[in-house]
Amino acid sequence: MRLEGKVAFISGGARGMGAAEALMFAREGAKVAIGDLLEDEGRKVVEQIAEAGGQALFVRLDVTSESGWQRAVAATVGAFGKLDVLVNNAGIRAQGRVEDVTVEDWDRVMNVNAKGTFLGTKAAIPEMRRAGGGSIINISSQLGLVGNASSSPQYHASKGAVRLFTKAAAIQYAKDAIRVNSVHPGPIATPMTEAGRADPKRYEKMVSGIPLGRYGESEDVAYGVLFLASNESSFMTGSELVIDGGWTAQ
Repeated sequence: MRLEGKVAFISGGARGMGAAEALMFAREGAKVAIGDLLEDEGRKVVEQIAEAGGQALFVRLDVTSESGWQRAVAATVGAFGKLDVLVNNAGIRAQGRVEDVTVEDWDRVMNVNAKGTFLGTKAAIPEMRRAGGGSIINISSQLGLVGNASSSPQYHASKGAVRLFTKAAAIQYAKDAIRVNSVHPGPIATPMTEAGRADPKRYEKMVSGIPLGRYGESEDVAYGVLFLASNESSFMTGSELVIDGGWTAQ
């Protein structure tokens, strides 16, 4: 198994891409801790993992809280003995043009997407150093690479921040054998995109801009995250893994 003996923490792991990552990690031998505000959904994922013979833990987590991250990492290490992998998956998005975005809207998205990634990474590093190294995977977006008229400036800014924060952390902690990489999904069929997919006109417009002609599935992203979590990617750090159906190739 590709993650046998590893312990992983996944923020936003209660549904969507995070849940797919948690289930896949467990199938590949990892012990998995899920951090989320969605307690019922998160505990159901833990139950699914346990029913399949794996080991998992749910921790209630607000990713914008430094003390919350400290408690979550401590609970993971307390339950499983160490921390090898962190997936900063939790994120939110918004709509609006620059002149229509309030300061509150800006701060809300930046706090979850960018600050949450920073706090998770900061909390994980000491435990990964004790473990002799680790892998941190930060979920950015194809919109952290290119602009788009239909998205919001705060979403672009937050995901661009995740991209370059990843590179800074990768350089700073390479000597500790802690690898840090970012993943850039394109349009994925998750609860976050459900409203857009339900509108036929919006759906067709979105799909027409994807060379592969479809939305991605959560598992499409999870396989890439699995690769970065595993020893197969041991010579990768500070890199960007784009999983967008060809969106940014145009």
